[in-house]
Amino acid sequence: MRERGRTRRLLGLGARTGGALLRTRLGGQADWRGLGEALFEGLSELKGPAMKLAQIMSQWDDLLPPDLAEELARLQRQAEPMPWASIRRTLEAHYGDLEATFREIEERPFASASMGQVHRAVTLDGESLVLKVQYPGLAEVLESDLAQVRRLMRLGRWFKVPQARLDALFEELASSLRGELDYRAEAEALARYRARYAHLERLVIPEPLPALSGERVLAMRYVPGTPLRELEGADDALRQGVATVLADWITEELFTHGELHADPHAGNFAADDQGRLVIYDLGAVIPVPEPRLRAMMRLLDATLAQDPMAMDEALLQLGGRQGQGAPLALYRESAEAVAPLFAPGEQDFGDVRVHRRLRDLTPKVWAAMDRLQPPADTLLLSRTLNGHYWNLVRLGARLDMQRRTHPLLAWAKG
Repeated sequence: MRERGRTRRLLGLGARTGGALLRTRLGGQADWRGLGEALFEGLSELKGPAMKLAQIMSQWDDLLPPDLAEELARLQRQAEPMPWASIRRTLEAHYGDLEATFREIEERPFASASMGQVHRAVTLDGESLVLKVQYPGLAEVLESDLAQVRRLMRLGRWFKVPQARLDALFEELASSLRGELDYRAEAEALARYRARYAHLERLVIPEPLPALSGERVLAMRYVPGTPLRELEGADDALRQGVATVLADWITEELFTHGELHADPHAGNFAADDQGRLVIYDLGAVIPVPEPRLRAMMRLLDATLAQDPMAMDEALLQLGGRQGQGAPLALYRESAEAVAPLFAPGEQDFGDVRVHRRLRDLTPKVWAAMDRLQPPADTLLLSRTLNGHYWNLVRLGARLDMQRRTHPLLAWAKG
């Protein structure tokens, strides 16, 4: 009965989304705000794959109607919490008698997400920590939910998204969710990242506590911080410091270690009281093969050179161009839109003129989808980098991107 109820709600949300898209295609005005509110109310209770998909969508600030993007962004901050009684059962299944391990566990979570929620706790010896608890029964309903999400994603064809891209996006989502079910893997990633980036003094990664962790409960030392989304009005020096660390860390991840933290939504990042960047969630870490990274840098090099033919050749090598007829005019406009961020000196990521040009390009990109089909193995990488771009926008970052990218572009040619 519970599974049928989930299916009905997912299909109902799909029907409402499809109706909004149809009205738009027919020249009408879709109620994007109303649709976003409906998605928030339904998905924040359903949890799991559908909510994760909505969180991914909310990161595409440059593609979605603003009212819809704003409502979906609430899923990163205000997801409806799971009742304490259900969470307690998961904790008791792992620890047994809770009073034998903890002096206190706060029943109200201070963070809720698609796969689990986080509760503060105090051990018997007075140590403060947090418990990330997987939603009860999530593993059992995962495959059923994924089947319904696949149906929902067929709506992407209204936007002329190729079926191959939809299939690849689904496989990315499914693989990510299945991997996130095992919190022991995340504990290992936390330990690995803490050791790897110990030299970055302005970066903080919570310490996992293996003795208290398991497949569906992850215990970590408590690291308080102000969420990234709440830093938009903070002191400029604080924002610039956090932005610089974020950019340094991403660069080292990619070009030194060939890995990438692949869940860039703003709820996973914060600033502590010393102005250090805090990373809370390492449930999704992906490898980035060196040949793929070199190919993407060659595309950036051609873009900054504003060379449409070289851009087309780079896309062909990436597997991102199909069919006949390169959209050279679109390449030129794209290069002109991106170039200002890579001009000499510090460039302002908060410059709305850049966002406006990128947003204006969106319908032209969709119109060229018969020729532009991003390869499946770059979807997650591209989405992650796009998400971090918008994190830098929210921080109002001012970075010298030409200085940062010059040695990387030279490396790609080597």
